[in-house]
Amino acid sequence: MIAAGGIVVVVAAAAVVIPMTFGVPAPQPAGPASASVSKAPETPPAPTYYEQAGPPPGSRLEPVEPLKVNVTAEPVGTSLNKGLTGISLEATDLGDPALDETNPTMVKLLQEIDKPVLRFGGNSVDRRFFWTSTGEAIPAGYTGDKTRPVRAVGPDDLTRVNKLLVAGDAAIALTVDLGHYNPGRAADMVKYASQIFGDRLLSITIGNEPNGFVYKDVKTNGYTVDQYIREMQAYANAIYAVAPDVPIAGPGAYDQKWWQPFIDADIPQKKIFTFHNYPLYSCDGSDPTASPTMANLMSELMHVRGNDYQLSAVKVGQAAGLETWLPETGIAACPGSNETSRTHASALWTVDYTLNAAQLGITRVGFHSSLQTCKGGPPMSAICSAGAYPDGNGQMSGRANFFGISMVAELEGGKFLKRDSSGGGLMYSYALQNADGSTTVVLVNENDPQKAAQTDVTLTLPGKPRTGTMTQLTGTSFTAEDQTLIDGAKSEPTPPDERATVPGFQVGSATQAFKLTAGTATVLHFTY
Repeated sequence: MIAAGGIVVVVAAAAVVIPMTFGVPAPQPAGPASASVSKAPETPPAPTYYEQAGPPPGSRLEPVEPLKVNVTAEPVGTSLNKGLTGISLEATDLGDPALDETNPTMVKLLQEIDKPVLRFGGNSVDRRFFWTSTGEAIPAGYTGDKTRPVRAVGPDDLTRVNKLLVAGDAAIALTVDLGHYNPGRAADMVKYASQIFGDRLLSITIGNEPNGFVYKDVKTNGYTVDQYIREMQAYANAIYAVAPDVPIAGPGAYDQKWWQPFIDADIPQKKIFTFHNYPLYSCDGSDPTASPTMANLMSELMHVRGNDYQLSAVKVGQAAGLETWLPETGIAACPGSNETSRTHASALWTVDYTLNAAQLGITRVGFHSSLQTCKGGPPMSAICSAGAYPDGNGQMSGRANFFGISMVAELEGGKFLKRDSSGGGLMYSYALQNADGSTTVVLVNENDPQKAAQTDVTLTLPGKPRTGTMTQLTGTSFTAEDQTLIDGAKSEPTPPDERATVPGFQVGSATQAFKLTAGTATVLHFTY
């Protein structure tokens, strides 16, 4: 805890006595023009310093090596843009009535992640999703169950979802069914989507993770890259015939062998290269370093693994001149709960993973989620519904990782700056130059809040700041479930003009020194 002392200034004013006579004008002073009484200059109000949650008094926590960060004025060459973050949902969720402008909880969530992209795809699109613009019955061969039902979706559903997008100031990316081969039906869906969503429709992807079709019973007789390219070309041509302005994205695969064939494919409107990534992929424990454990999640290896995979994708996209998206991601794709689910650690990872992706050049990141209930629904989901399992009552709320998304989403758009850092234990830093010339610095402190003491930070800025404010994501422990807070509340960050001052802030000094509590993600903003 850092307390700030107030400064009290007492100003004594000279008294001027003027004789008064009721009903009679007061006599005027003789002699030359009277002297004026000057006012004392107003004292600016003392700043309100940010009060961090710190360790209890007397706690014997392990010291952390001080962190030194030097932010330069030299740009990295990449930018963070509004709309970077979003929520990925199943295609069948397009038919869920919870996605409606009249649902204030859903509108609020979209607003709290500032111009997000709702992406619809997932495993359901090639298995349990049926598009019809004429009200057809669902054909035989589509199978589902109570928790993963087959759904028919039509133009009325798209119209309802569009009203939600308008209310929440969001955009949309769609995936069409490739599992049940039908280019004409897919083109019909895109035709209606283009008409209904207009500029809010950012992309169409043909099939979800086609590299996994043979492993997930979509194509029981085998499925090759060459088959995918032929079918994808037929789809793309059919879509182009009815909606020539809609960008095509792909391949949306997690196997790198499928990336370059998409890049090389001759299709119209190929604009976006997409890939999927779940860093802790070893659900059966065959690779102990990639199993969904807390030790793996909060480790340097997790950061390196994410960085390396993201970088390999960015290189492919950049070489082809395509924008690179990561429209479906999460900590792990393993079914059921694990020790990383719903935890504060997942929020910290979300902040670091997203900012690292953006700094490398990825322009969209979608965290795969579900509209099912908080109790019983997919535990990795960033959002969930109240009510009875599985569908709930549509009253949506954010889980811990949602608040990590919100911390990034509320950043001003800007250009990443080069910086040098040393020390700090398990801490990561990012810096941005904003359009108005101000600087934003994000420090993700993944040191264990139950074991690590506050870290002494020395931050050197590219200028001499006039103001310095902060907002902070906190949690009591890595394992705390759904207890993550931003500025002490389960809400988006405090508006920029209402944020408190960085503790110990020195006006006009390019070097700032302060402490940061372990298990936090802190956004610092400096103006010059």
